Amino acid sequence: MKPSRIEHIGIAVKSIDESRKYYENVLGLELYKIEEVADQKVKTAFFKIGETKIELLEPTSEDSTIAKFLEKKGPGIHHIAYAVDNVNDALAEVESKGVQLLDKQGRKGADGLTIGFLHPKSTEGVLSELCQ
Repeated sequence: MKPSRIEHIGIAVKSIDESRKYYENVLGLELYKIEEVADQKVKTAFFKIGETKIELLEPTSEDSTIAKFLEKKGPGIHHIAYAVDNVNDALAEVESKGVQLLDKQGRKGADGLTIGFLHPKSTEGVLSELCQ
C-alpha cells in the first residue's frame, strides 16, 4: 500500500456553524458540502484546498466518538486521512505489518468515501484513516 495523497484532515469542532466562519471569512475557502453520517453520530462539513480537503466534524450525540474527543482534548485535529486505491486491501496489508485496526473492513464514510481507521497506538499517536 502506498497512499497517493492526503485525502483530508479531520478537525473536531463543537459547532460547524461557528467554526466555518474562520475557514470562509479568514482563509477564504468555500464550503462545498455539509452531510450527516448517522451511524457515526457526526455532522461533517468539507472545504477543499488543492487536492486536499478539510473536514469539520461536529458531534450529533453526546455519546459519539467526536463528542468524547472534544470532552477529553477540546477542538482540534482529530485525524489524517490518506487516499488509497483499495481500502480493504490496504487494511489487510497494514494489519499484516502489525498495525492495530479500528475497522477490519472498509465502511461507508462521508463525502461518498469508503473508509477504514487505524488505531493511533499503532500509528505514532495519530488517528489515521484510509479512504477510497
